[in-house]
Amino acid sequence: MSAENIKEVVKTKYGQFALRVQGGSASCCGPAPAVGGGCDPITSNLYSAQQSGDVPDEALQASLGCGNPTALAQLNPGETVLDLGSGGGIDVLLSARRVGPAGKAYGLDMTDEMLALARENQRKAGVSNVEFLKGEIENIPLPDNSVDVIISNCVINLSADKDRVLREAFRVLKPGGRFAVSDVVVTGDIPAVIRKNVELWIGCVAGALRDTDYASKLADAGFEDIAIEPTRIYDVADARQFLAGQGIDVDAIAAQVDGKFMSAFVRASKPARKTYCA
Repeated sequence: MSAENIKEVVKTKYGQFALRVQGGSASCCGPAPAVGGGCDPITSNLYSAQQSGDVPDEALQASLGCGNPTALAQLNPGETVLDLGSGGGIDVLLSARRVGPAGKAYGLDMTDEMLALARENQRKAGVSNVEFLKGEIENIPLPDNSVDVIISNCVINLSADKDRVLREAFRVLKPGGRFAVSDVVVTGDIPAVIRKNVELWIGCVAGALRDTDYASKLADAGFEDIAIEPTRIYDVADARQFLAGQGIDVDAIAAQVDGKFMSAFVRASKPARKTYCA
């Protein structure tokens, strides 16, 4: 499963999901719905009623994240925020309201259908301090030292080149800037059959980093003050939901991943510039 293959499959699946949202046929279950009518335990019940009321329904329906970075990240009036893999735009719109008219929120996505949906959601929300950019999170189309905060919601795990994503995030952050993302991470070893499953990669599972590897890659990119805070730990019942229908022996595998997958809030910061006395 090459990096290009992963990218094309992700782009296709998320584009199809955006079209389903626009057509009114999407559910809360994301591009890989759980079997039996239940919603994927990773992507469901992430936003408060108040937050849901602050965005168009289509923005909420198109949310495929594993957390709520806008609720956990520190966002201050006047700051510039970048959402990596912004999808239907829910986290961008919520961030734009928090940074206020003097601030700016960028959304970056590689999928034309998601960008079209996000821009329509922006129009419906009447939020002007937002700009959606087409591009890849491995090649962020913004200048060095231009962003105060980077957020992301279960997207970095979809990349086949996470080291490059983190280096790019470091590059565009201003000195002292903050990295504050929600992502799926793992603790312990995961069966190879899961790692090799393309559908589970799209569903935020197969590409998830081990927590220690995530921290190491952030440090290698130059970040400091690294912290990984679990926000939802998945048990055997959850594992059965996201493994069902994937051609995997669920009974044999579910117990092996019990408690090893978790949604987490990943924090880090770019060092501030040093000052020297004359």
